[in-house]
Amino acid sequence: MDNILVAEHITKDFSKHRALDDVSIAVPRGKVYGLLGPNGAGKTTLIRIINHITAPDSGSVIFDGHPLTAEDVMSIGYLPEERGLYKKMKVGDQALFFARLKGLKRAEAEKALREWFERLDIMSWWDKKVEELSKGMAQKVQFIVTVLHQPKLLIFDEPFSGFDPINAGILKREILRLRDQGATVIFSTHNMASVEELCDEITLINRSHNILSGNVRAIREQFSDNRYELSYIGAPDAVQNLGFDAQLAGINADGYATATVTLPGPDAVRPFLAAANAAVDITAFRRILPSMDDIFVSAVQASNQYSLQNQEQ
Repeated sequence: MDNILVAEHITKDFSKHRALDDVSIAVPRGKVYGLLGPNGAGKTTLIRIINHITAPDSGSVIFDGHPLTAEDVMSIGYLPEERGLYKKMKVGDQALFFARLKGLKRAEAEKALREWFERLDIMSWWDKKVEELSKGMAQKVQFIVTVLHQPKLLIFDEPFSGFDPINAGILKREILRLRDQGATVIFSTHNMASVEELCDEITLINRSHNILSGNVRAIREQFSDNRYELSYIGAPDAVQNLGFDAQLAGINADGYATATVTLPGPDAVRPFLAAANAAVDITAFRRILPSMDDIFVSAVQASNQYSLQNQEQ
């Protein structure tokens, strides 16, 4: 797989605290990559290392095929969780200022900014002062100046914080559009629903360690425990009498019944469906995949328990 960023065996200490302990990630080019973990897990430290803001104590970062350098920062767009705008400046002037810092000429910067302001419906705020903006409006401005110079890699730290559902949806749409245009996106978030909507790949960091990485769909399959949902027409208890671990989940007003079935493994699907088809009229059958929120909680709890056991030994 073509990776735009590879961080290998990253370790970082601050005083007596180890923020990252032998953490490795590989970010595929042209994908949305979720960097997940509880508060204090080490996510922001890793992001700061990728942005060349701080250096690892050991390990390496490869960006676009070569060791990361200070010059690579111009190819990275970073929206930190701690945002800051100059309150007394006009919105348009400030956006132009940041665009010029990214190397854009004034004319091309203003043209691109006005297109983005129209796209995110904030053009009417161009000549107003930043201090007049709501938190959501200010975040839109900062999002725009982060992506304006079309960097190869975009990093968003909690990008949906403070957004209402409508504006969060707009931002998600723009992130996917940027990905489809060739950008690679890393974003750190606690919003697991957003992970399911946006992410192709994820890494989960807990207590300074990488405890889970991979494709989102594959991870949900891995944690599924072979649970399925069967919808059918027939006697409500018919499926429960087939010799499988099936529990009636409900019956709707039209008489359709739904059962939750836990099978011993994938090889049991065909025998179960054959038995169910002989007993009822099947209307739907699907695998139940756990939510990313469930997986997050389960993986973190297992990691914490493992750490506790090691400390006691």
